[in-house]
Amino acid sequence: MDRASPTPPAAPAPLSGGALVLGTVALSLATFMNVLDSSIANVSLPAIAGDLGVSPSQGTWVITSFGVANAISVPLTGWLTQRLGAVRLFTASVLLFVLASWLCGFAPSLEWLIACRVLQGLVAGPMIPLSQTLLLSSYPAARSGMALAMWSMTTLVAPVMGPLLGGWITDNLSWPWIFYINVPVGLAAAAVTWRLYARRETPTRKLPIDGIGLALIVLWVGALQLMLDKGKELDWFASPQIVWLAAVSVVGLAVFLVWELTAEHPVVDLRLFARRNFMLGSITLAVAYALFFGNVVLLPLWLQQFMGYTATAAGMALAPVGVLAIVLSPWVGRNVGKIDPRRLASVSFLLFGLVLWMRSHFTTQTDPWHIIVPTLIQGAAVAFFFIPLNAIVLSGLGPDRIPSASGLSNFARITAGAMGTSIATTLWDHRAALHHAHLVEQLTPDHPAYIEAVGRMSEAGLSPAQIALQLNRWVDQQAYTRAADDIFYGSALLFLGLLALLWWTRPVRRSGGTAPVGDAAH
Repeated sequence: MDRASPTPPAAPAPLSGGALVLGTVALSLATFMNVLDSSIANVSLPAIAGDLGVSPSQGTWVITSFGVANAISVPLTGWLTQRLGAVRLFTASVLLFVLASWLCGFAPSLEWLIACRVLQGLVAGPMIPLSQTLLLSSYPAARSGMALAMWSMTTLVAPVMGPLLGGWITDNLSWPWIFYINVPVGLAAAAVTWRLYARRETPTRKLPIDGIGLALIVLWVGALQLMLDKGKELDWFASPQIVWLAAVSVVGLAVFLVWELTAEHPVVDLRLFARRNFMLGSITLAVAYALFFGNVVLLPLWLQQFMGYTATAAGMALAPVGVLAIVLSPWVGRNVGKIDPRRLASVSFLLFGLVLWMRSHFTTQTDPWHIIVPTLIQGAAVAFFFIPLNAIVLSGLGPDRIPSASGLSNFARITAGAMGTSIATTLWDHRAALHHAHLVEQLTPDHPAYIEAVGRMSEAGLSPAQIALQLNRWVDQQAYTRAADDIFYGSALLFLGLLALLWWTRPVRRSGGTAPVGDAAH
């Protein structure tokens, strides 16, 4: 039987002055680098796919492989923190992330790149929850709301800078540089973190690893993601391989739940889901993030493939989301302990619903300004998103359970984000095929639009074969635009539906205006 370590010493005093500033910057840089890599490849997918000789739909594996691997490793944060200490684990994760990023840049094939992205995702798992934990330990309890606001700023800015940097780098350098830029950032963040926090290491104790639980996570999450990624290519459940992957995923999940609830040292603390705030908050956060991230990936694909945008132009169209996010996030952080976080999160969901409803009216004639306006509004939605929902998820948990809770909720969120990407792109193709068939049925040789278009192209000197190709391209453009509108509209309705789930939570606020804590309602 394992003996626990002696009674842990009192928590170190908060940092102050220059040390606090440097610590905040270093932790934020590491978080920024991590989150950046979940979005920087979005606008670079066409270039990566073309360079490696694969289709854009196969190129999305560059995004989903990172997300799934990241999600699988995140729940290990609690166990690894107890074995290694938060500071050692965080620093090692950052340095290994730098190495994996460097290897991604050298990828000569899609298989190599996916393998390196898997490695990158695996070592990135502990970075976000531990950066949050170390940052909270750096600030006085009365300023925990502001600490969360500072931490969340990086999670808000990174998805904005990702498409912008990715587009500019792809157009002006080459796509491998979207990974090489992590090297100096990561090395600087690791050096400063170790310098400031090495003497503030958390207590450690030896616990056996739940190898079976970890293997089951890899099994059911991996099978589910493979099913979603390869479903369209293999005609879904008409394929025995998809049926097999679905069965493995369902059975693996069932066995995983039973095992983790009965294991002496589970890899994830599923009993956290017995707490109302954690369960409902995590589910709400995961579903909302899946909707958000799926649409974040879909929009630049549509802009580049069917609206003629370059990678840089697509990044610029998405960049305005950072304006209101940066302006409003500090206010949300200061007030998350004074205002019911459910009210703040409701503002986010309503704004997301409005943004997606506006996008559902996009056409092939939509000008850049009408694309930018909903993106600008989305910045306000994002500002009210992470901070209140994280406050609800962590409500009622003591410091000893925050790493495990943060790791588990991030596991659910990241897994949902990867799945949201696969589902959104699959539905996009499916709806586009339906719209394509419907448009072709309407575009008969005696249709006025058909006659006019063919006449105009004939006058321009196009051959019958060229005219047919041009007409098919026009139908594809219309079909994929209408399909994107369908997904935007459906996502808007789902965000409104999530309001009901959000208001079932019962966060408890501590007097004094700090972030929600205390016993969560069960």
